[in-house]
Amino acid sequence: MHKTIISTNQAPKAIGTYSQAVAVGNTFYLSGQIPLVPETMDMVKGDINAQIHQVFKNLDAVCKAANGSVNNIVKLNVFLTDLSHFPTVNEIMAQYFNTPYPARAAIGVKELPRGALVEIDGIMVV
Repeated sequence: MHKTIISTNQAPKAIGTYSQAVAVGNTFYLSGQIPLVPETMDMVKGDINAQIHQVFKNLDAVCKAANGSVNNIVKLNVFLTDLSHFPTVNEIMAQYFNTPYPARAAIGVKELPRGALVEIDGIMVV
């Protein structure tokens, strides 16, 4: 099995022992993105709306580095520290994705890295 590592400075640098994305063939495994601003590696300022937008921007940057887009994502996992924000995820996600939407799971978690309110990972096929 040949793995290709995807990396871009348009998304936050990995802050641990992982890659932004790993490709095997035409399938790309996208690491979880939290709402870090790539240039500063600081959390985006603002509420859950700003955090969700930043996460989708980060995911899109990694997808573009792999010659794809968020519309090539076939599976998303959404991690929220408060599941009452799920309708907001749906609202904002519709601004970034075209139909048909990817398969998706939403998982409530106690906490996320750096105090983020949301983290999203996915699988993309190009």
